[in-house]
Amino acid sequence: MTARRVIIVGAGIAGLAAALRLSQIGWETLVVERAPSRREGGYMVVFSGLGHAAAEHMGVLPALQERQVDAFDLAYLRADGRPRFKVPHTTVRRLLGDGGMALLRGDIEDVLYEAVADQAHIRFGTTVTAVTQDDEGVEVTLSDGSTERADLLVGADGLHSTVRALVFGPEERYRRDLGHVVAALILDKLPDGAPERAFTTVTAIGRTFTVADLGRGRAAAFFTYSTEDPDAELAKGPRRALRQAYPGSRWATPRLLADLREEAVYFDSVSQIVMDRWSRGRVVLLGDAAWCVTLFAGYGSSLAVGGADLLGTELERHPADLPAALRAWENVLRPEVLERQRKGRANTGVHAPRNRFELAMRDLPLRLATVPPVTHLLSRHLSFHNQ
Repeated sequence: MTARRVIIVGAGIAGLAAALRLSQIGWETLVVERAPSRREGGYMVVFSGLGHAAAEHMGVLPALQERQVDAFDLAYLRADGRPRFKVPHTTVRRLLGDGGMALLRGDIEDVLYEAVADQAHIRFGTTVTAVTQDDEGVEVTLSDGSTERADLLVGADGLHSTVRALVFGPEERYRRDLGHVVAALILDKLPDGAPERAFTTVTAIGRTFTVADLGRGRAAAFFTYSTEDPDAELAKGPRRALRQAYPGSRWATPRLLADLREEAVYFDSVSQIVMDRWSRGRVVLLGDAAWCVTLFAGYGSSLAVGGADLLGTELERHPADLPAALRAWENVLRPEVLERQRKGRANTGVHAPRNRFELAMRDLPLRLATVPPVTHLLSRHLSFHNQ
């Protein structure tokens, strides 16, 4: 029997996870990625739940565990760098819950890439420009002028998905902005005054800045701020936008922004994708291209890996009925996605408080978490991802 073939657009977490899972069930896999080479960095995530189980199923959990940022405090500072309060690493570990891991998005991609590189064909500097499909397959035209045909096309190309635009319609039909912009970059070293083995956060009304010691000589910075017009902020570029959003001498930000290399910054709006269905014929969307729960939900990477694993399971369960496989996949996954999107919308005040009351409400459970009798109860209800 001829092996079935899949074309995956996007070599991020969702795309690489799908490539790995479908390769494991015997599919011939081609991944095309717009970027000319591998990317690194991104923001910190808590990887758990559905993603943890999927990583174990696909055999990459041990490698992810080796990359996790372990035993770190949460340190909260005033704008001038003076300490406000600290959540010790022992409490952070309990808040993460059983199996929860703090990981850099780029490290998850690294692990998936290393696992799948010998099993899939990966073509960088290429994207899809046209899609046609019929009862027998789907054909894509690529930006290098070539055409490829497969049984299935997976659009795993992120919030601004080209596959979604070509097959389902323009982005504005599905994108729901949450009124914030986020930036992330890898640092050469910890800024002066940043404690080691800690995620250190300075919050002002409407904006948050965090420096994370990632261990093994690595560090990263993360910015989140509110805005009425995310597109206008993105049009400025990260250097100009961040300097305007973080004025004055607020702890480490002036030096970081003075030395900012725009090409090294992840910079985008905080937006969700809301769709009635994630597949059309032989085309299916996965990860941020399909749902984008946002970093405010703290579960996007877990959903991307878990969704890819479940897609492989349903394709294997329905080998002769692609529509049935895609329906079953979506029916199982959609309730979880909708709940995570709801939590993402509810958590906007946690990441960039709009007033002093929201700031106090963010800090209260973190301060209470340092009291041992309530830590276990809080860990069941808090979304940990507040960097």
